[in-house]
Amino acid sequence: MLTTLLIPYIFSSFPSILFNFLRGEVGKWIAIIAVVLRLFFPQHFPDWLEMPGSLILLLVVAPNFFAHTLRDDLVGVAICLAIGCYLLQEHIRASGGFRNSFTKSRGISNTVGIILLLVYPIWALVDAVHCALAWCSQLHIRGK
Repeated sequence: MLTTLLIPYIFSSFPSILFNFLRGEVGKWIAIIAVVLRLFFPQHFPDWLEMPGSLILLLVVAPNFFAHTLRDDLVGVAICLAIGCYLLQEHIRASGGFRNSFTKSRGISNTVGIILLLVYPIWALVDAVHCALAWCSQLHIRGK
């Protein structure tokens, strides 16, 4: 299922305040409750909680290298961009073409939603290039 790709996307693009909050004690409690419910009471664990439960587990148990280094770098942005492009390409292919992706039932909302997934990584890349250019121009001015 392609929607499972949203877990690493959300992991890489989650706001830092919420990320650190859920990575702490609150997230550990939520994760242990999710694991206990899933293991011992599977009939009480609804299917729609599978992906949020996976996200909480990923937030809590991810090593610091992934949680802070890659996530806060251009690597995290590249992961988000790759996932967004892949989901858009698969959606267009499943719809039978770009034009059909807007005309089928629920097509326009799904297409617009997937295109919005591309907004964050493109914005972050533009911001990174802008910051790099500003940094280079400051070095150039200091060098004179």
